[in-house]
Amino acid sequence: MAETIDQLTIHYEEDGQVLRKQLDKQVLTKGSWTTIMFLYQDLDRKSGEYGHHKVSIRRYQKREGVYLQRSKFEISSPNQARAVREQIGDWFPDDE
Repeated sequence: MAETIDQLTIHYEEDGQVLRKQLDKQVLTKGSWTTIMFLYQDLDRKSGEYGHHKVSIRRYQKREGVYLQRSKFEISSPNQARAVREQIGDWFPDDE
C-alpha cells in the first residue's frame, strides 16, 4: 500500500519479469483525492517486446494514511490518444 504520491506506480512485475513498464508519471491533482496520469508499455508475452505507449489516468483516495485506487481510464492506442487530445483542445482552446 502506498503512503505517499511518490510511491504510487503502475509498474508491474511477475516472476522477475516486467510486464508493465512505467515510462512517466504526471500528478494532475493532489489532496485527499489525487489524480495521476501514467505513461506505460505492456509486454507482449509472445514476442517478448513492449507494445506501443499507453496512458492510464487514475484517481486515488487517501484514507487512513494510504492511497486507494478508486477509478481509472485507459487510453489504449495512439489513435485514441490523438482523438482525446484533439477534443480537449477543441473544448479548451489556447486563446481562452
